[in-house]
Amino acid sequence: MPGSENYLQDFLNYLRVERNLAKNTQQAYLDDLEDFWKFLAQKKIADPGKIDHKILTDYARDLKKRKMAETSVARHFSSLRAYYRFLVMEGHLATDPTQFLDSPKLPSSLPKILSIEDIELLLNAIDTETPLGLRDRALFELMYAAGMRVSEVCSLTSEQILLDEDLLLVRGKGNKERIVPLGEEAKKWLLEYLEHGRPQLTKRYFAEGIIFLNNRGQALQRKGIWFILKKLAEKAGLNKPVSPHTFRHSFATHLLEGGADLRIVQEMLGHVDISTTQIYTHLDSTYLKEVHSSFHPRARK
Repeated sequence: MPGSENYLQDFLNYLRVERNLAKNTQQAYLDDLEDFWKFLAQKKIADPGKIDHKILTDYARDLKKRKMAETSVARHFSSLRAYYRFLVMEGHLATDPTQFLDSPKLPSSLPKILSIEDIELLLNAIDTETPLGLRDRALFELMYAAGMRVSEVCSLTSEQILLDEDLLLVRGKGNKERIVPLGEEAKKWLLEYLEHGRPQLTKRYFAEGIIFLNNRGQALQRKGIWFILKKLAEKAGLNKPVSPHTFRHSFATHLLEGGADLRIVQEMLGHVDISTTQIYTHLDSTYLKEVHSSFHPRARK
């Protein structure tokens, strides 16, 4: 957008340095803003200070004409709000034109979780007599024990495993670090894999200390983990959608069901905002209602 390049670069520096956002997140902001600049170019508007509510409303209509999903529209609006708040914060604008911009109402959906029994079924379906089986058992035990994202487990290195302290140093979004307990079962299978599985997978490739390798000795990728989990769910006879992120959701929910403090769960998940973690309290309250309905003598007539 003519006349706003310096503002945009300052904004991207702000996202990178002050908010410490991951490169993918920075790029998502940039993509959304560039889409808006194209729309403004059609309107022959070159000054970001000339934006008003009518222009934003026209842009919303334009997005809907393109049959963009409401989730994508909401993301575009979120990017615009962040950019214009930044301009006001830096003194480039006196008022924020996006302050009255209404995002589409999105259906609230709770994350899918596995029961403790489902987790046991999945883990016990793994053939641990092979190097790849030992890897898979250690991998999913770790994801469930530490609530790790699939990207975090793919990039896990030996220096992040603090075995003597039973802890993991997890590097999350924006390269932010957090400490998470390892747990006895995860530690047991991780040691089995490191001693008897990984040495047989390490071949002519050098994976720079990466823990989880594929059958070619290279770092296991997220697509590989998705494929492994899909086959494992079929083998275990689980007739429900399962993804790597399901382990993370299950980790958080089972902790809260067991009485863990919400702030502690937030810390272990690496959530910056506790409101992100609070979605699991809805899951927890659903579980509590089910228990109350099943066992309280006056819950049912």
